[in-house]
Amino acid sequence: MNKQQLTAALESIGMRPGRGLGQNFLLDGNLLDYIVRLGAPKSGERILEVGPGFGSLTRRLLKAGAEVFAVEFDHRIAEYLRQNLDNPMFHLTEADACRVDYVELLGDLPFRTIANLPYSISTIFIARMLELPKPPESMFFMLQREMGERLSAAPGCGSYGALSVRTQFRYEVKLEKIVPPDVFFPPPEVDSAIVSFRRHDRYASEPELSRLLPGVVKTVFAQRRKQMGKVLGQNYGKEKTAAALEAMKLPHEIRPEKLSVDEFAGLTRNLFGLSAPEA
Repeated sequence: MNKQQLTAALESIGMRPGRGLGQNFLLDGNLLDYIVRLGAPKSGERILEVGPGFGSLTRRLLKAGAEVFAVEFDHRIAEYLRQNLDNPMFHLTEADACRVDYVELLGDLPFRTIANLPYSISTIFIARMLELPKPPESMFFMLQREMGERLSAAPGCGSYGALSVRTQFRYEVKLEKIVPPDVFFPPPEVDSAIVSFRRHDRYASEPELSRLLPGVVKTVFAQRRKQMGKVLGQNYGKEKTAAALEAMKLPHEIRPEKLSVDEFAGLTRNLFGLSAPEA
């Protein structure tokens, strides 16, 4: 869909894109093709798409044979899709993507998610995906560049934070391509990025670790300027904290942005007396 076609579609439903909803429509067909090649949807597989807009990416996913479950918040766009996208493999849910029950929507079968994700919901939505009993096998998103750098950041970087650790605990995260504002309508005020999330199985055999680690990570990053030993001691007990830090050979005064995902995993095991899986 080029700018003229997009403008016509917007006019047909009496709509102007809302910045508050992060409605920036991708116009570049080559970039849409790149996203599809990167995500490589397979015939018959289930793909979750949030913020389908007028269906430019959706149609490409359907053409590849995927079964697309789309979630759209704007009722005018949802109605447009009902009238203009007739395909038995397309399922539309009109709702706030941050409030949808994805277990009910998608069931227990594996799925992946590919989307030009509305920037206003990216943090909350990605956190929702991480919290699912069975998170997506992989995810491919267009995000604000700053968010992409945050999610893919390495320990020691200023952008490395709680969401970085929680995401990398489950996924290998890679910033694939920087995208300029002028390929969108309306153009956002910042650069964007295409980011891939490929699930790994390093902690798949440790359900208790998966349950407990997010709480530890949130606790220490909520007070990231304080010494981790003090913050952990206040929340988990001084003796347990001292023993856990000693077992990991970490100093009491270390800050959370210095720890790798594996170190957070080890620290959580030691705090709660969990055994590491056998090699």
